[in-house]
Amino acid sequence: MRVLVTGGGGFLGSHLVERLRENGTEPFVARQADYDLTRADDTARLFDDAKPDLVFHLAAEVGGIGANRANPGRYWYANLMMGAHVLEQARVHETAKVVTLGTICEYPKFTPVPFREDDLWNGYPEETNAPYGVAKKTILVGAQTYREQYGLNAIHLLPVNLYGPRDNFDLNTSHVIPALIRKMHESADEVVLWGDGTPTREFFYVEDCVEGLLLGAERYDGAEPVNLGTGTEISIRDLAELIAELSGFEGEIVWDTSMPNGQPRRQLDTSRAKELFGFEAKTSLRDGLERTIAWYRSSLVRS
Repeated sequence: MRVLVTGGGGFLGSHLVERLRENGTEPFVARQADYDLTRADDTARLFDDAKPDLVFHLAAEVGGIGANRANPGRYWYANLMMGAHVLEQARVHETAKVVTLGTICEYPKFTPVPFREDDLWNGYPEETNAPYGVAKKTILVGAQTYREQYGLNAIHLLPVNLYGPRDNFDLNTSHVIPALIRKMHESADEVVLWGDGTPTREFFYVEDCVEGLLLGAERYDGAEPVNLGTGTEISIRDLAELIAELSGFEGEIVWDTSMPNGQPRRQLDTSRAKELFGFEAKTSLRDGLERTIAWYRSSLVRS
């Protein structure tokens, strides 16, 4: 089987590529430097080169609240175009299966907790990341309509907030866990965090996500979106305290309440993934954070 991974050089993509190789498959890894998927001609050239039977579409432009606020137009455009071009070329090349990656940001701002896939269309996403979420939700619609009209076997998986080794630790674009780890490493006295710490989030270890993607690709052929996560939530305040404990940070955590909190709560109902293709997350948050902190520190030594 010929496997194409878009975004294969990124955080999640690099872990998926590593796992595929361990399983005996050498994937075609599409990198932005070689193929700009926001361009239709580049995407067509990619499919001509890769001739895939299976596509994992992981390429995306993403970031935390600050990056989303600074780049709403870019995040909407880039993610929408990449997904649309991949689906179209999969149709043209009669690709057997496409796994599209959604996002927790697709859900309405005030979705009842735990988030169930049937609630996806019951409101507008949280404002700070709505352009990104709407673009990704449109890819779900594209996958469903291409299935209906052209018979394309495209599935849509919705992972919750990812973290783990090789995450993005750039403070301008990183998500909350790598940002906290880096801030607490670089400052012994004080870290300033956005909001008041009350919002809750669910965090999903990257290697567990890879397992979910592989099981979905192997066992699931349906049109309905499927959540991937742990099914447990933690407040940002408690998360900060846990990372401080694991990092040995003994300074002060200051909450800047003039900055946005983001979505009030995020926790997934993950029962559909278990029922449809037997996926359950295995890594506890404490264990995953310990591994991530250890990787970050070792990366500093290597550099």
